[in-house]
Amino acid sequence: MAKEQGVNRGMITAIGAVSSNNMLGLAGWLPWDIPEELAYFEKTVAGAALLIGRLTYESMDVVPEPSFIVSRQLDLVLRPGCTRVDSVEQGLSKALETGKPVFVIGGASVYAAAWPYCHQFLLTRIEQSFAGDTLFPESIPLAEWRLVNEDRETYLEKKTGQHVVCRFLQYEQISPLALPAAP
Repeated sequence: MAKEQGVNRGMITAIGAVSSNNMLGLAGWLPWDIPEELAYFEKTVAGAALLIGRLTYESMDVVPEPSFIVSRQLDLVLRPGCTRVDSVEQGLSKALETGKPVFVIGGASVYAAAWPYCHQFLLTRIEQSFAGDTLFPESIPLAEWRLVNEDRETYLEKKTGQHVVCRFLQYEQISPLALPAAP
């Protein structure tokens, strides 16, 4: 399993997984079924404040507290410990106020809006193509970030019955933007 990644309070980290053909999602969930990769994700974000897009939030069976849900729906029904926010910036500010590590967990539009503020991106690259309906945002310039750690594991993907390589990559952004001051 991938090594523990260092995450500090006051640091914003994005975390996600993407297939070799840049798929991120399928029908509101993951295009693959790799229990060990999902367990890595859950262990990594445990105890943190999460920033989640509405569609990702609605796809989750369990939503840890505290979670900040980016949505324009004023009447969005929220689970205990969840707060609706109007923007990624507002959600990140509120998440930082908790004093806990902050993770951006998707979906694609939230990653695309949050990346300028992220200090690191923990990205699992699954070395197989999968059908999907949501691509990883091309606007995130990870090639310009510094790769500081890479671990590889091979796991059984349950839907196909094939073994796949998962590359657990830790990127650091040298100069993330500061969040704008609240109005």
